[in-house]
Amino acid sequence: MNFLKIALLQTAPCGNSEDNLKKGLKCCREAKEMGADIALFPEMWSNGYDICDNPPENRNAVAADSEFVNAFGELAKELNMAICITFLEKYRERPRNSLVLFDKFGERKLLYAKVHTCDFGAEKDLTPGDDFYVADTDTSCGKVKVGAMICYDREFPESARILMLKGAELILVPNACPMEINRLSQLRGRAYENMLAVATCNYPETVPDCNGGSSVFDGVAYLPELSGSRDTCICMADGKEGIYIAELDMDMLRDYRKREVHGNAYRRPKKYGLLTDTKIEKPFIREDYRE
Repeated sequence: MNFLKIALLQTAPCGNSEDNLKKGLKCCREAKEMGADIALFPEMWSNGYDICDNPPENRNAVAADSEFVNAFGELAKELNMAICITFLEKYRERPRNSLVLFDKFGERKLLYAKVHTCDFGAEKDLTPGDDFYVADTDTSCGKVKVGAMICYDREFPESARILMLKGAELILVPNACPMEINRLSQLRGRAYENMLAVATCNYPETVPDCNGGSSVFDGVAYLPELSGSRDTCICMADGKEGIYIAELDMDMLRDYRKREVHGNAYRRPKKYGLLTDTKIEKPFIREDYRE
């Protein structure tokens, strides 16, 4: 068996980027001691998702090649452990909600900015990302095709679907909101329908408007030796601050993807043109959408 050990760093921020850097590095070291192959932070760890009281330029933003971000690349190389660090990215006139994924050699594999920004709230002043990406990421248990979504991205089936079509085996999802039954069901559904694993890291219950509940769904619903389906949840954290380890069986997942009927197996994309037709009338529920 080939297990990828994923560390969900369900920890509370400290109030400033300097202290968040120190605590983040410490958590990564603890995760490595627990056997982790990859460590995932909650959404916008650099400032603890503190954007509500900042002007549009967000003076606490950091560049993608800043000392804050690069420190995690250096640590990834030192620990021989992949790290997915999240931050408010300094970007042109308006910043982005971003992450960088470093592989175990400390090489930058992904820079992803949240595509579906929460334009109904404080994120309306942020710059949305423009695409979804998948990267072959070196880990201690070999290469893994990793993609990413950030929080609100998971509420759009298209996000995970695109990542699946680009080959993702594992989707990393930094998060900063209450993880209740409906949002957890979304994650379970994204994993099931795309035959991939979804790992989500949230802030603990001590952080306002958050409640922990970090999770990993492995996407493997059926096994030949079972008469029915299995629970795809392999990790579910409670609300407390801590580091939670999930063991993802990559061999089982890859074998499952070869023989099951979901994902890209029987899609009919020629029938889905309406999904990307921008000339149709606006959605009937809300009209204030941004293309």
